[in-house]
Amino acid sequence: QVQLVESGGGLVQAGGSLRLSCTASRIIFRLHAMGWYRQAPGKQRELVAAITSGGTTNYADSVKGRFTISRDNAKNTVYLQMNSLKPEDTAVYYCTAGRNGLNYWGQGTQVTVSS
Repeated sequence: QVQLVESGGGLVQAGGSLRLSCTASRIIFRLHAMGWYRQAPGKQRELVAAITSGGTTNYADSVKGRFTISRDNAKNTVYLQMNSLKPEDTAVYYCTAGRNGLNYWGQGTQVTVSS
């Protein structure tokens, strides 16, 4: 079955950086829109960033100018570069792949930003 495997989460101090990676298998990666969502304790899951199959990106207002989403179709991988991290960025981050109304999710990776 389709697998999305995230990596790169961890503990970082405020102001630091992390890069998340998500590698997909068993999908035609280049045809899928990819995205990163996050869910903090007690909060709803929210879209952080997304990138279409054509490379168009969009971001949540809260991360604009700090986070960058990119994709490498040759490696079936999408990245989320997170800079200037804040304690409010603490959450479980999930990778998604979507095409024609069908969406897949990864298992999530924890990002914790200490103040």
